[in-house]
Amino acid sequence: MEGIVAAGHPVSAEAGAAVLRAGGNAVDAAIAACLASWTAEPLLTGPGAGGYLLVAGPGQEPTLLDFFVAAPSDGERAPLLPIDVSFGDAMQTFHVGAASCGVPGTPVGLEEAARRWGTLPLADLAAPAAALAREGVVLNEAQAYVFEILEGILLSTPEAAALFAPDGRALRAGERFRSAELADTILRFGVEGAAPFVDGDLAAAAVDCVARRGGTLTAADIAGYAPIARAPARVAYRDRTVVTNPPPSAGGTLLAIALARLDGQDVTPASLLDAMACAQAARTPEFDSRLGSTTHVSVLDGDGGACAVTCTNGEGSGLVVAGTGIHLNNVMGEEDLSPLGFFTAPPGRRMPSMMAPTVVLGVGGEVELVLGSAGSNRIRSAILQTIVGVVDHGLDARAAVEAPRLHLEGETVYAEPGIDLTGLDAGGRTLAPFRARNLFFGGAQAVERDRATGRLSGAGDPRRGGASARA
Repeated sequence: MEGIVAAGHPVSAEAGAAVLRAGGNAVDAAIAACLASWTAEPLLTGPGAGGYLLVAGPGQEPTLLDFFVAAPSDGERAPLLPIDVSFGDAMQTFHVGAASCGVPGTPVGLEEAARRWGTLPLADLAAPAAALAREGVVLNEAQAYVFEILEGILLSTPEAAALFAPDGRALRAGERFRSAELADTILRFGVEGAAPFVDGDLAAAAVDCVARRGGTLTAADIAGYAPIARAPARVAYRDRTVVTNPPPSAGGTLLAIALARLDGQDVTPASLLDAMACAQAARTPEFDSRLGSTTHVSVLDGDGGACAVTCTNGEGSGLVVAGTGIHLNNVMGEEDLSPLGFFTAPPGRRMPSMMAPTVVLGVGGEVELVLGSAGSNRIRSAILQTIVGVVDHGLDARAAVEAPRLHLEGETVYAEPGIDLTGLDAGGRTLAPFRARNLFFGGAQAVERDRATGRLSGAGDPRRGGASARA
C-alpha cells in the first residue's frame, strides 16, 4: 500500500513503512513502528510506558485513544531518588526509583488500537520488532546523547545497568543496544496481546519488582486499567479543521488556543509569539508539564487513513523487570506533572501531559497533515509552527519540520537562527537566541498529502534524529 511514515528513528520509520508495503493500514504501520521503537529508542518508550493515539481518515470519525500513565495505589512508599541530569547549559533534577512508577498503558493501548482499527494480526506486526530486539540496534548520535545524559538513572539499579550500561557506563554511539528478554516480551505481545501485561505473569513480575523496592503499584492497579476513547478537540484554522488531544491532557488544548488566536492574522514572528503568549496565559498548574523523553510516529496510508501516536517512558525509573526487558516509567516522579506535590493525584487518575498527536483535515474532511512532537513544553510550539509552515507558507512536511522555530517560556523568547527577532523583546521579554538548530525546540514527526497534487511528503525531526520512510 502506498503511504509514508515519520518517526523518531530511521529504524522505527522503516518498520512502519514495511507494514504499509505488506498491505497494512496506517494503524498497523503505527503499531509496528511503536514496537520497533522499543529497541531503536529504548529510553524514550517501551512496554512500561504510556501514550495517546489519534486516528482519522475516510469513513472514520476522528478518535483519540488515551492510554497514558495513571497514578497507582496510595500507601507507604520508599523515597523518590533524585538524579541530576545535565543538558549542557542547564541542569534538571528527575526523580526515579520504585515510587516513581505509574500504571503503564502502552500494551493495552496498542492492542485496543489494533482491535478497533487494525487489519493485520498482531503477531505479524510484532515479529519484526522482536527480531530487531534480539539482533539489536546500533545507537546513533541522537540516542547516544539520551543515554549519556540519563546515565545516572541507568546506573541507579543493577538491572538497569546490566541492560543499558553493561560495561559500567552508558552505551555510546556506535555500540549496539539489544535485549533477548525484550524480544521474548514483544513476541508474547504479538501472540497473546496485552493479557500477560494486565493479569498474567508479566503484570505479576512488574508488581513484584516495584513492591520489593518500596513502590505502590499493585496488581489491582494494572488489572483495572483500560484505555479510554475520546472525541478529539477541534479548532478551525484557515479553511481547515485541526483535531488533537482533548482534556484532560493539556497539550492539545493549548495548541487549539494558539491556533484560534492566530487564525485571521498574518503570520509573522510577532503574531506567532502573540499566539504562544495567549496559550501560555491559559496554562494552569493542573496541566503544566515539562516531560521531554518522548517519541512520536505519524502515518498516512494510500487510502487516506491517518494515525498519530505519541508515547513516553518519562526518563525511566531505573527498574527493569527481571526476565522481561521491561523498563518501567518514572511518571510519578516527574515534578512538573505533580505541581501540587508528589503523589497528590488519586489512584487511577491519568497524569497530565503536553503530548498532542494531531491531524489537519481539509474542507472535505480529507487528511492533509499528520503530526506530533516530543519536547516537553515545546511540543505545542513545534506542532503550531509545523502546521503554519504547511498551511500558511505552503511548505512540504520536510521543509516545515526543518524550518527555524521560536518558543515562549515565561517572559523569555527562545529562537533558532533564521528567526527575525526584531521587536520580539517588546514588553520586557528577554531574547535567548540559539547559535544553531537545537533539540530544545522539540522533535516533530510529520507526514503530509499536498491538497493540490496529492503528493506525499514526510519528515522526522533532525533535531532529535528522526526520519521518514515511504511505502
